[in-house]
Amino acid sequence: MAAHKKLTVLLLFGGKSTEHEVSVVSARGIYNALDKNKYDVVLAGIDHDGRWQLQGGAERMLLEGSVEQAGGTQVLPTALNGGLTLRGATDGDTHKIDVVFPIIHGTGGEDGTLQGLLELIEVPYVGCGVLGSAVGMDKDVAKRLVAAAGIPVARTIVVRPHTHISQAVRDFTATVGFPVFVKPASLGSSVGVVKVADAENLQQAIEAAFFYDTKVLIEEGIVGREIEVAVLGNDVPEASVPGEVTPTHDFYSYEAKYIDEAGAALQIPAALTKAEQQEAQRLACKIFQTLELSGMARVDFFYTPSGTWVFNEVNTAPGFTPISMYPKLWECSGLPYPQLLDRLIELARQRYEVRRAVQRKFKIS
Repeated sequence: MAAHKKLTVLLLFGGKSTEHEVSVVSARGIYNALDKNKYDVVLAGIDHDGRWQLQGGAERMLLEGSVEQAGGTQVLPTALNGGLTLRGATDGDTHKIDVVFPIIHGTGGEDGTLQGLLELIEVPYVGCGVLGSAVGMDKDVAKRLVAAAGIPVARTIVVRPHTHISQAVRDFTATVGFPVFVKPASLGSSVGVVKVADAENLQQAIEAAFFYDTKVLIEEGIVGREIEVAVLGNDVPEASVPGEVTPTHDFYSYEAKYIDEAGAALQIPAALTKAEQQEAQRLACKIFQTLELSGMARVDFFYTPSGTWVFNEVNTAPGFTPISMYPKLWECSGLPYPQLLDRLIELARQRYEVRRAVQRKFKIS
């Protein structure tokens, strides 16, 4: 019997966003967990300047988070008859890619732009498509769609650049009260998010958020438990057991997530009744479908003392670091990390085959 051909997987990480470092740690976890008997793994790292690095440069990024003096070769991505090859700029080595595993968090990797490139190249890739990625990244648009689907969301007002505290903002904060959260519309990992306790500090928080985005949200503070659910699938998604995050900081900030080892306590599964767990899973799958997501996503809720599930946000490229909730939730649900990666790659190839079967030419009879 002939040996089964291994798939060549491009693990693409790094990027120009503020979440570059988180992406590198996620990629390190994925690389270590991918079964090398099933996959030939090609590393490609995008550095802070947007250059694609292969070989030594990518390896140094993966191990140390830097390509300085790495001696790596810049990569030239090339479309080839409905596929992707990577060719080193100096050594000429080529790699024909079967599936791309992008684990670039934030701008340029999670917002639909990279997914658009991969669609044009016609290569299977892990995670959400162009629309789902773009919608999931924009917290404002995502909340409006989820609210239209009948799921509670926090009351929010959008602020545009070069504006001061308007009467609409004053009216909003007077209605919802303080504290409020000021956040960039299209960033993850709580980058740029500030909890504002009073009107005096609101303008400063807005200006800080505009450092990271061109659209800023002011959102009412919701009192409730922070519950997260991992979702996996394409047209028929399935949900993991819910987990609970209890920050030791004032809220689940970037520092609490990635810098302070004691920044938050994670409880998996969350202490919920069977009915509460099932409702969280049902809502997570409904949100997944409402936002046109595919492959994977982590759906975050607030569960209020009155028993209301309030949608917080969705993460279409969830962290895969050793302490990240997404793989931990699936592990607790009976799907270990290596098998989770297998499933994600399988879903990517299935979606690719479905899309490839769609007729792209129109003939007038």
